[in-house]
Amino acid sequence: MMSNKNKTGLFFGSFNPIHTGHMILAEYMVEYTDLKEIWFVVSPQNPLKDKKNLLADYHRLAMVNIAVEDDARMRSCNIEFKMHQPSYTIDTLAYLDEKYPDRHFVLIGGTDILPSFHKWKNYKILLDNYTLYIYNRPHYDPGEYRTHPNISFFDAPLLEISASFIRDSIKKRKDIRYMLPPRVYEYIKEMYFYEK
Repeated sequence: MMSNKNKTGLFFGSFNPIHTGHMILAEYMVEYTDLKEIWFVVSPQNPLKDKKNLLADYHRLAMVNIAVEDDARMRSCNIEFKMHQPSYTIDTLAYLDEKYPDRHFVLIGGTDILPSFHKWKNYKILLDNYTLYIYNRPHYDPGEYRTHPNISFFDAPLLEISASFIRDSIKKRKDIRYMLPPRVYEYIKEMYFYEK
């Protein structure tokens, strides 16, 4: 059995922008589970998705860095920027395992990923070889995954806020300062992000 000392949670997302909901979830996972660190894995532009509202990779990474800079429990990860596109979770995990053999990586996700999980590349290999920490989201039933030995479920406090809501609010000139980490809010204002 691997020691918990290097048990690292991987929180994937576009983080466009990173917001208070992400931070609350990450903090819950690092404080209420056996994870010692959370890595925010910033996803690059998905070629199949509309990119008009998506900030450049380096701006989204910069916001994650700003959000976690004073917290030793958390860090950003830009590993997918260097990989073939589109990047698949199983490939990212294999790459990270090779690069950090002393770490035990755990995939963090919500129950909303489970209905389509069977469509993920090599999902059975992923399930057999990795641990998933799934936070319960309302209206999503884990179904057959409820009893899977490599999946643990958690009732994390959820802030029902989305990055698209934040972007839309900024466009409408709403004050959303409490929905973002303070320095991320300042950075967005200074850079005039999402205003058009």
